[in-house]
Amino acid sequence: MPLTIYNTLSRSKEEFHPIDPDLVRMYVCGPTVYGHMHIGHAKSYVSFDIVRRWLMHRYGQEGVLYVMNITDVGHLVGDGEEGEDKVEAQARRENRSPYEIAAYYEESFWDDMKDLNSLMPDRIPHATDFIRQQIKMTEELIAKGVAYESNGSVYFDVNAYQQQEKAEGMIPYGGLSNRKVEDQTGGERIEANPEKKNPQDFALWKRADEIHFMQWYSPWGWGYPGWHLECSVMSSFYLGKTFDIHGGGIENQFPHHECEIAQSQAVNDAPFVRYWMHHNMVNVSGQKMGKSLGNASNVKELIAEVGAMALRFFIAQSHYRSPLEYDPDAIVAAGSGFERLRGTITRLREVIGSDLETRVAGIDANPEVKEVFDKFSAAMDDDFNTPVAIGYLFEGVSNLNKLLAANSQDRSLLEAYNSLFTIAFEQVLGMDFSAEDGRGGALADDLMRLIIDLRANARETKDFATADQIRDALKDAGVVLEDGKDGTRWGMTSS
Repeated sequence: MPLTIYNTLSRSKEEFHPIDPDLVRMYVCGPTVYGHMHIGHAKSYVSFDIVRRWLMHRYGQEGVLYVMNITDVGHLVGDGEEGEDKVEAQARRENRSPYEIAAYYEESFWDDMKDLNSLMPDRIPHATDFIRQQIKMTEELIAKGVAYESNGSVYFDVNAYQQQEKAEGMIPYGGLSNRKVEDQTGGERIEANPEKKNPQDFALWKRADEIHFMQWYSPWGWGYPGWHLECSVMSSFYLGKTFDIHGGGIENQFPHHECEIAQSQAVNDAPFVRYWMHHNMVNVSGQKMGKSLGNASNVKELIAEVGAMALRFFIAQSHYRSPLEYDPDAIVAAGSGFERLRGTITRLREVIGSDLETRVAGIDANPEVKEVFDKFSAAMDDDFNTPVAIGYLFEGVSNLNKLLAANSQDRSLLEAYNSLFTIAFEQVLGMDFSAEDGRGGALADDLMRLIIDLRANARETKDFATADQIRDALKDAGVVLEDGKDGTRWGMTSS
């Protein structure tokens, strides 16, 4: 079955065919590092981590080149053309240098990503490491007649770009977000600026005043790059003039991605990206979650409270293109579901003594397991439909629980299920069954072993009332005890 991706550019699902059949090239807009990650960021980077993992499953571990940038300069408050740099604004609030702020919050970001079990990108370019290249690209755009200098700043001339003849596959400004240039006037994230020829023109290079800490010398004087320029420069540096997939938030379609497309196509005379993927937002009571709105939930605090895998599982149960309503109770429920799943997988591996080796051949040899895996794969091939894919996997979990309850001796079947869940849950969805989460992991095992030992002592002293009370209380809490010849095992109930 072919992989299909919803392409924002065509507003339809398209079969995915990479330019190079041996290497998928993918770029995702990374964070602006001026604060701790919130759950809106987590949805973005967990969603694209799963996309990347499925591409790696299809094309091989070395068959995907994944680039994600770090914005450490140029992103202004409000995402507009005027105002204060987000990193510098935070530096003033904390009485630190912008470089300290960027380094501190980037480290915080990667700590959260590690906790959420997201793979590190193959390349992590920083905007401040590509200043020379951004200046060079600006010079080239001026030479091509689609940019102009004005009072020490440089702006992209949208009208001039629209009038240029374009090669096959290149799109006009506004083609991604389906906006007409004449409708893009002042007051709509693009404020009126007397330095511009037209309100829709956007900054490639900004003149810096004396109080601006982060600035570099350019042919137009001291300044710093515009927010949009960095992604064009860094993506082309690693992935080429035209590459396969560009990912980002739905709110970045305009103006950020429109600007990327225009300046990249203008300088390279070639199409920029073939497949545009945009994730939807996390909402709080119907309103977009954001740090500037004061309604953002800190990922570190959530992880400490409910566990990283609870949060990852919560995100994975929502399609990346669907809005996700922030609900603390739903995250807790996701954590409970993950713990029940962890209990099943743990018991399975205790029974088969698995070393976690995966054998796809074993899946293919067992029709019951193959059916689940095929349905899971079909859902992932359908624009990475994780909620449907997880639903199919839990059909397999239900089947497996019945086998375990019946003490099945069909080792081939049990090993096939282990391979299925290792590939699907761990390798593709990125669930870490060994993680020490707030609601499970090693701590839960230690606590349960203590409770089981207390119950065993009660039974040895013939205090059966206490033993039964422990068993019944655990059952009410969703924990089931199974006594066998090798001792007592525990697990989470399946509902």
